[in-house]
Amino acid sequence: MLQTIDVRRVKSYQDTCAKTHLHLVEVDDDISATFELLKILHQFNQQPGWTLLIAPDAVPSKSLLDSCSIDKSKLLVIRQKHLSNLEYVLNSALYNGNFSAVITWTNMLNAEQLNQLALQPALNKKTAQLYSFVRDNNAISTAPLN
Repeated sequence: MLQTIDVRRVKSYQDTCAKTHLHLVEVDDDISATFELLKILHQFNQQPGWTLLIAPDAVPSKSLLDSCSIDKSKLLVIRQKHLSNLEYVLNSALYNGNFSAVITWTNMLNAEQLNQLALQPALNKKTAQLYSFVRDNNAISTAPLN
């Protein structure tokens, strides 16, 4: 049985004051994903805490971060090939209190994983924001947006 979940579909420049801490960032291609990523990184660069990015090998480049004035000392990048248990890393980062944002690159999380994260009642009590980039607009079924 499919359940509807409360997920807020956003572009990163929108306000993050929502009742959920799970945000889907819909992108059409890698270029738009990179722009959205830079907006999110810039937004959380000003806040206390680390930003965790779970990304493929080439994203983001150090020169791109430097050119956009992103403080790399507050950014922790874990390459997808170095992960053996993505769910464990996500849960650890979301619940330890040291991260202001956790970002997963395009379609790293499938619909089932997103549903499980959205259904966790403790997620909305934490301060870390989870941004998941998705390319497929029909990746999960969601409740109507506010």
